[in-house]
Amino acid sequence: MLPCEVFSLRRTRVTPGRQAAGCIFPPFRGRRPTGKLDAMSRGENALIEWLRHRFPANPARVPIGIGDDMASVRLDGTLLQITTDMLLDGVHFDTRRHIYELIGRKAIACSLSDCAAMACRPRVATVSLALHDGMSMEDVKRLYEGMASVAGEFDCAIVGGDTTSWPGKLAIDVAMLAEPMSPRGPIRRSDGRVGDGIYVSGPLGGSVAGKHLTFTPRLELASRVVLDPALHAMMDLSDGLSMDLHRMCAASRCGAELSAEAMEEVISPAARAMSQEDGISAMEHALHDGEDFELLVTGGEGLRAEELGLTRIGRLTTPSREGQPTICLCDRQGRFSYVEPRGYEHFR
Repeated sequence: MLPCEVFSLRRTRVTPGRQAAGCIFPPFRGRRPTGKLDAMSRGENALIEWLRHRFPANPARVPIGIGDDMASVRLDGTLLQITTDMLLDGVHFDTRRHIYELIGRKAIACSLSDCAAMACRPRVATVSLALHDGMSMEDVKRLYEGMASVAGEFDCAIVGGDTTSWPGKLAIDVAMLAEPMSPRGPIRRSDGRVGDGIYVSGPLGGSVAGKHLTFTPRLELASRVVLDPALHAMMDLSDGLSMDLHRMCAASRCGAELSAEAMEEVISPAARAMSQEDGISAMEHALHDGEDFELLVTGGEGLRAEELGLTRIGRLTTPSREGQPTICLCDRQGRFSYVEPRGYEHFR
């Protein structure tokens, strides 16, 4: 078992079993939020903040500890990246509706997306399963074949794990080891700078329509972005743009201004279709839906965004007077509305 100080907690995800995003997120409101996530309140964000203080990392051994997409550990001079993801039936997938091959694929792909988020090359993974007693050997094999399909695509070997069974629902835990893709090391979410452009790698919102199971981890793109000297910060969008951008801003001690016009260009067709069904605006879906698994990137003016296939949606700004990150949405008339971090969160 790994020492607890090298353990890097993941963020939360949208619940794919729910058909309407309105069941997950409250209506959009244009009021000014505090931007503060109370460390004494219940919730995964608060728990992660408490853990960061309870288990501070020794930078000589653990250059990056709890709170980023991966932890970074130094072993005999070698820098090793570690991430872990737990997926639950009824939260991240639904065995009543989703085939085992896609469930297995997603379990590995989530950790591969963490690797892309920090521009790290995946090497090996272990898989621990809590199997439902009603699953057959064929079901389990299909689950592993789904894992093998995407792990093999990115040259990541599955080297072990643990298997248990119980009367409860299927649970899958993946731990993955990786190494930085470039000499500059892992790219962190905390290195954004005031004035940076904010970019995304693809369409946002509506992932529950199917993308949350079939997305391609952005490792190939990360391998090109990391070579651009204008790149400053990066993470993946697993919990919704509003929640993940807030986390990046908090880590980088910045605020953010999003362009409503630019955001319109990255709203996914699935989000627009979902908006027609549930009455929630497509913009809200793009801002708050989870599990897009696109890259969120910030960089200076020299960033080769068009060449890399990145779309600029805003810029990093100075934080509020209280020192807390504030995200606002600016329309064509220059009017601002404040965006609360409202992506799905466990342990509420």
